[in-house]
Amino acid sequence: MAENEKPLLIKRYASRRLYNTETSDYVTLEDIAGFIRAGREVQIVDLKSGDDLTRQYLLQIVAEHESKGESVLPINVLTDLVRSYTTNVQSVVPQFLAASFEMLRSSQSKMMENLSSFPTPMAGMPGFEAMRKQQEAFLKTMMAGMPGWGGSGPAKEGDEAESTASADELAQIKKQLAELQKKLSKL
Repeated sequence: MAENEKPLLIKRYASRRLYNTETSDYVTLEDIAGFIRAGREVQIVDLKSGDDLTRQYLLQIVAEHESKGESVLPINVLTDLVRSYTTNVQSVVPQFLAASFEMLRSSQSKMMENLSSFPTPMAGMPGFEAMRKQQEAFLKTMMAGMPGWGGSGPAKEGDEAESTASADELAQIKKQLAELQKKLSKL
């Protein structure tokens, strides 16, 4: 998304229905979550009062995903967040979280850049190029839902890693990712 692009404006009517002002149709919370996953900034305002309701709806989206078993936030993190509202730490938490997510996006971007530019002595190893492409495809699959790292959105023509990665390789990578997630959840 371009830095100067305006957020998608969603208006909430008195009936609590959400209206997409760009497409002139009603949307659901899941639609809004989809816009955000695609890298779009969203602003939700109350039509009558003009109040910004974005935070309230984003928290509702997170709560719904967490309640469906799509847990991203460990219990200890949720507990710390609740504690931060009742202590002097609350002033530090928003900046810490924002900086942490910015570092994550930056690290993902650098990791992808590094994958593309391995030192040339290793590039001469038999099978190295295939391994590099598999790792790159794995990272693209793993990070697909994370806007801001450069791998979201449609593939560009001539994207070598995308064009050479077969469906079998992607299926294998997804299987490996699922196994890693199971191991992490057990920890």
